[in-house]
Amino acid sequence: MEKIKILLPVFFWSMILFSCNEVSFKEPQPAGVKSLREIPQELIGKYQVVDKKKKKKNDSLIIESWGYHLKDKAEKDWLGKGTLSDSLVIKFYKNYYFVNFRSGDQWTLRLVKRKPSGNLDFLSIDIEDESKRANVIKKLSSQFELKEIKKGDDRFYQINPTRSQLLQLIKDGYFTGNELKRIK
Repeated sequence: MEKIKILLPVFFWSMILFSCNEVSFKEPQPAGVKSLREIPQELIGKYQVVDKKKKKKNDSLIIESWGYHLKDKAEKDWLGKGTLSDSLVIKFYKNYYFVNFRSGDQWTLRLVKRKPSGNLDFLSIDIEDESKRANVIKKLSSQFELKEIKKGDDRFYQINPTRSQLLQLIKDGYFTGNELKRIK
């Protein structure tokens, strides 16, 4: 039972930050936009995933000027961290923070949009569900050259959008996710 308590938060955050089926990119997105050297002050803080159904305390994401780290419900800092580097790249464009994670030669993307409340929308192209994946991949392949890349248990669906095409994907609702509530 104790192992399950430990593995659930690890699984949850790994799914949020990186999952086995990903839409990926050849380079950090949006292409041609300069990377940030540090995380802006407006994002720095402690956040928890908003769970509207259950009123329980969740694990925390702490954003610092150098990157992020995760704490469990007991405030233990063992779930992982990311440091701005050549494998974690953040860009700001059109009121979105584009958080790019490198996995081998692939780049996966998460979007962060700050809300007036200080909370964050944390978004990705979710293709974990098999039926949803088939639909999203079909739509993407009609708009882009799509390259399927298998690496072990991971499967990447690589596209190469322009900045305007990437913004259109956002407007068209491809990016969905969770709200992160600012708690500090």
